[in-house]
Amino acid sequence: MEYLDFEMPIKELLDQLDKCQIIGKESDVDVSATCKKIEKKLEKSRKDIYKNLTPWQRVQLSRHPNRPYTLDYIKAICGDTFMELHGDRNVKDDKAMIGGLGKIGDQSFMFIGQQKGYNTKTRQYRNFGMANPEGYRKALRLMKMAEKFGIPVVTFVDTPGAYPGLEAEERGQGEAIARNILEMTRLKTPIITIIIGEGASGGAVGIGVGDKVYMMENTWYTVISPESCSSILWRSWDYKEQAAEALKLTGNDMKKLKLIDGIIQEPVGGAHSDREGAFKSVQEQIITAFSELKDLTKEELVSNRMDKYCEMGVYKE
Repeated sequence: MEYLDFEMPIKELLDQLDKCQIIGKESDVDVSATCKKIEKKLEKSRKDIYKNLTPWQRVQLSRHPNRPYTLDYIKAICGDTFMELHGDRNVKDDKAMIGGLGKIGDQSFMFIGQQKGYNTKTRQYRNFGMANPEGYRKALRLMKMAEKFGIPVVTFVDTPGAYPGLEAEERGQGEAIARNILEMTRLKTPIITIIIGEGASGGAVGIGVGDKVYMMENTWYTVISPESCSSILWRSWDYKEQAAEALKLTGNDMKKLKLIDGIIQEPVGGAHSDREGAFKSVQEQIITAFSELKDLTKEELVSNRMDKYCEMGVYKE
């Protein structure tokens, strides 16, 4: 397990607990009372640290190297029922955007999401979770297929942004994202969106227009990363903490601004510390959201979705 700077007190207590247990095994000394004291202290430290996280610390947690990614959630939720589908039928198969059919119980879903890598090799293979235009066109192809067969769509958002390279722009990156936004607003099947990590800029919105949009507790969702915002405003990355605070990018901020429908609570310590707990929470939220949407007609779905997004940003003085 890797630890972030603010998690170091937890690491120190875990090390103490390991040493205490080793002493107990290698000697006749009864260390059970000492171990219990350390465990209580560890539990309290965990609660105190994760209860008072700053926006920047949540950004750090969303990028934690041990945090589960899209395929981890899909495999945990669907098991062997998931069948990945490939290609945009035009250019190629974008490895940063994955999608396919899977089941939760007896209900089929079309799962779509950005996928990051676990090490240097897979990060390059997945292009660090930054999709090219063909990735967004693949996502749209799968959504249209789901609409044709009356299958609800679930999207997992986890990207530092759409790929900004020259070749992506040459193949129409902006048009691909804009097309997805347009088509998702009028897709005649339920769409459930969950931000499971980073939710940056158009790269996130390109698969983020949903009837129900949720953020996991330690994620962020905004138009620009704190580092990029800091470099634009202050010509330096040194003010990223201030930028994260000003951007109002956490789940609580998004909920107050009525830009999302809810926050999925993570296990104490974050999704990376208890993957099974995180998988279970996401699965339960998908089932709950679908139960709220399944009885709506196609016309009601589209009308409600349009109204939802038209109301965003409206205010009275």
